Amino acid sequence: MNPIASILNHYPVLVIDGALATELERRGYNLKDELWSAKVLLETPEAIKQLHYDYFKAGADCAITASYQATLEGFIKRGLSREQAVELVKKSVRLAIEARDEFWVDEKNRIGREKPFVAASVGPYGAYLADGSEYRGNYGLTEEQLIAFHRPRMKALIEAGAELLACETIPSPLEARALVKLLGEFPGVSAWISFSCKDEAHVCEEERLEVCIRQVEASPQVAAVGVNCTSPRFIPALIREAKKATSKPILVYPNSGETYDASKNDWDGHSAYSSFGEEAKVWYAAGARLIGGCCRTSPKDIQDIASWVRLPSQHENAA
Repeated sequence: MNPIASILNHYPVLVIDGALATELERRGYNLKDELWSAKVLLETPEAIKQLHYDYFKAGADCAITASYQATLEGFIKRGLSREQAVELVKKSVRLAIEARDEFWVDEKNRIGREKPFVAASVGPYGAYLADGSEYRGNYGLTEEQLIAFHRPRMKALIEAGAELLACETIPSPLEARALVKLLGEFPGVSAWISFSCKDEAHVCEEERLEVCIRQVEASPQVAAVGVNCTSPRFIPALIREAKKATSKPILVYPNSGETYDASKNDWDGHSAYSSFGEEAKVWYAAGARLIGGCCRTSPKDIQDIASWVRLPSQHENAA
């Protein structure tokens, strides 16, 4: 059984963790670099492990690894050998597993919980470009070129023990199809496919979310589909779009509603919510079954979700 199904058999919502890179920045780490969070993976890996642990403590059922921008090409460009690059990608999984195991060994942490799992982030090709392309798409690459790019990282993540692949912030149907086709090379491995969206109906490369999901959801290896790193104000409508195309669990982990400015590697604007936990109740009522946060969210936001997810009376109220 895939870990998503295992948790949803016991709870109506699976709690995903929150931001990794922007939370590391909030904690004082400088990520203004083409490697983004992968810079901390290279330089201060213990900070990533601690953040994973903090999200588990906050109530997350799932940790997404620090491999979003950890690509072989990016590390080799920084001067590492291919072997060193592969080991760093694998390290992103091991750090999350170590944090989870240390959290779970304490019996107090098991009360009212299912064992959390580790989802290895497979960020889009645009993340490697480090120019905001994951919010535009239109890379000009073929499906085969995208498969060739993603293959070595996906292989390394699986070999390191990832329990699920989080194919996330995908801006285009082409890249989503490439990832699902590549997934077929690794039988028995499950993944979720999560798109970045520009409005209430379209992914960043203009196609309707409903159409994109229809193109990938038939794969038995796709365990859930949905949206991430998208403004919270679009989420209810996007859940309705997703429900038109699939009966699989729908996931949402939006950002804070601020806008990423690639020219200065920073975020502009203000949060689009006053309470992430209250917003999450709206997303649950709309049909989302995996809920968490992306850029600019925090362990407190995840705690706000978990605080009602595991209270049966709150499920009834939210629905």
